[in-house]
Amino acid sequence: MINPFEIIETIEMIDKENLDIRTITMGISLKSCAGPDIETKCKKVYDKITSYAKDLVKTGEDIEQQFGIPIINKRISVTPIATLADALDEPTVDKCVKLAKTLDEAAKAVGVNFIGGFSALVHKGYTNGERVLIESIPRALAETDIVCSSVSVGSTKAGINMDAVKQMGEIVKQAAELTSDTQGFACAKLVVFCNPVEDNPFMAGAFLGDGEGECVINVGVSGPGVVKCALEKVKGQDFGVVAETIKKTAFKITRMGQLVAQKASARLGVPFGIVDLSLAPTPAVGDSVAYILEEMGLEKCGTHGTTAALALLNDAVKKGGVMASSYVGGLSGAFIPVSEDAGMIEAAKCGALSLEKLEAMTCVCSVGLDMIVIPGDTSAATISAIIADEAAIGMINTKTTAVRIIPAPGAVEGDVVEFGGLLGTGPVMPVSKYGSDEFIARGGRIPAPINSLKN
Repeated sequence: MINPFEIIETIEMIDKENLDIRTITMGISLKSCAGPDIETKCKKVYDKITSYAKDLVKTGEDIEQQFGIPIINKRISVTPIATLADALDEPTVDKCVKLAKTLDEAAKAVGVNFIGGFSALVHKGYTNGERVLIESIPRALAETDIVCSSVSVGSTKAGINMDAVKQMGEIVKQAAELTSDTQGFACAKLVVFCNPVEDNPFMAGAFLGDGEGECVINVGVSGPGVVKCALEKVKGQDFGVVAETIKKTAFKITRMGQLVAQKASARLGVPFGIVDLSLAPTPAVGDSVAYILEEMGLEKCGTHGTTAALALLNDAVKKGGVMASSYVGGLSGAFIPVSEDAGMIEAAKCGALSLEKLEAMTCVCSVGLDMIVIPGDTSAATISAIIADEAAIGMINTKTTAVRIIPAPGAVEGDVVEFGGLLGTGPVMPVSKYGSDEFIARGGRIPAPINSLKN
């Protein structure tokens, strides 16, 4: 049982250290909306989302008021929309864009911040609907406001679909060009995955996996500032003490997330799924994963030792969280989105943090290359090669990796792109001047690694 003293203990964390519930995400299955006619399908999708999620925002606000716990976002994730596209008589880009607009309208009607699941899982190959849906992504994201999209191009079991990797480089470029008036903002709503999880509550990569039920509540907690403040009290002590301090702090944060998830589940009459205990930074000063790493003794995030520090942090967060809840899931670790983390913004601006160093860091953190702005003239093949590198890390290490990258139209190395809100500020980071065109043009599938054979 969770007792009131545990909640009281979090008050100082909330008031002074930026502790919050980053998101309550309702997962809604749209499998029952499948059918051959687009008009009928869109009506079913709209009606189901607005029926299931009608009280989601109010419930979150009521819990926030009752317990004094900030709940920053209320979101929805749905069945990968490629599943619905496959059921159409004749899938077309226009029909897929219509589905995206229906998601946008439904999400706005219930008042959530984002809706995720305009997605396709093509790590081994394409269906007709998946192929068309991916082609529609640039328009879908440009013509909607709060729809998020994701595509799985690889997995440890299947290998990497290099045809999909090639296409996603082109899709990212098209999405940026269609939203050049907002510096390629559509790309901030698009994630390319290897080994995606089915119960991720965080955007832009959330979707409701095939193994999930009709409806579920997943909660994402956060609290980089809380961890940093805890480490300030053990300055100079050895790494055993550092790890133990992070574990105890993660335990407290996760307990709060479990309470909110249970309350939301009971009030909405929807099963509780998981607590994702990822440390998700914001641009606010004091709410940074980079600052945690620097508190361990690094002069600047990105210097030698950064990967080791991040590995310790990620592992200790998981160990603390799993002791606090039997249902830890999602991504659960530490996020390193450059434009959303004040410390990483500083490190990128001064040159301490490079794309190559970030890639190394993704070997040991929760996700991958996240919210990275690159020059607008970066080629589609180079973007595809960046995706391929990140997918390979995920495939070989049996972990989730992802790329959310923005080739900001007209921007050059050294510029700064302002997205605002939680998406923050993106320094334009350099990419290699050497090409990967012939490598990407090969196509086909990179075979699954030997460590995929577990049976």
